[in-house]
Amino acid sequence: MVFIRRIYFIFVIKDSHKMFSAKKKESEIGLEQHEQLEYAQKRIRQKKRLYTHFVVFLIGSVFLILINKIFKYGEAYDWFLWAITLWAFFFVLHLVNVFVTQKFMGQEWERSQREKLVKKQREKIASLQKEIETEFPSSNINKKKP
Repeated sequence: MVFIRRIYFIFVIKDSHKMFSAKKKESEIGLEQHEQLEYAQKRIRQKKRLYTHFVVFLIGSVFLILINKIFKYGEAYDWFLWAITLWAFFFVLHLVNVFVTQKFMGQEWERSQREKLVKKQREKIASLQKEIETEFPSSNINKKKP
């Protein structure tokens, strides 16, 4: 048993020595892979929230039925049907947002919108730069030197 502990200790010391003595390597995950990983994590969170919403919807619906029918709260009217219908409507909106809207307005759509906005900003900056150069031609402010 002591022999096994000594061997384990030796391997731990060697590994820790390698860990501290080796130069830090840059991440091998490129920007594109990093974006894909973030997008995948975002989608997983969205789907997880949707499934949680569904479970809460089922439990809540049963609870509303119990309150109305078993505990006889508002017994004269079946108000739980309206509450469940409204909740189901919100659940369907959540479902559409996660599975339908994200297909049309997903990562590619966000990227194209970002590129359009950057292009607009660059054009606006260029037009402002031209305007400044025409109004103040003798000024050397903000001019690039060759």
